[in-house]
Amino acid sequence: MKKIVLFVVNMLLFSYLSLAQEDVMTNVKALLKEGNAKEIAQYLNDIVEISIDGEKGNYSKTQAEFVLKDFFKKNPPSDYQKVHQGASKEGLNYMIGKYVCSEGSYRVYIVVKQFKGNYLIDTIDFSKE
Repeated sequence: MKKIVLFVVNMLLFSYLSLAQEDVMTNVKALLKEGNAKEIAQYLNDIVEISIDGEKGNYSKTQAEFVLKDFFKKNPPSDYQKVHQGASKEGLNYMIGKYVCSEGSYRVYIVVKQFKGNYLIDTIDFSKE
């Protein structure tokens, strides 16, 4: 009986964590389409790596919001489409998308990790196509 209860609890916990991770990806997808740096910031880890055309840096959540805000100001979005989403063997969740603006398009790679029980963005990479 204990094994059955333990199995059910583990399955419920796994389902909850999967849904939490999916919510982050779904919400970030919509926010990228809007170019909403302020709302994306709520999904950022305390320190996040942001790369824009090879210019890479590690930023606090507040700094990262300003970096994203500046990127969106210079490249207002006209569309964002998720191309692929998955997870690595190490438990890293990722999303690859296409960010379209008047200047062209960017391939966007986002890595989400679990920190203190929450799924948060660890890396965002914008590469001009």
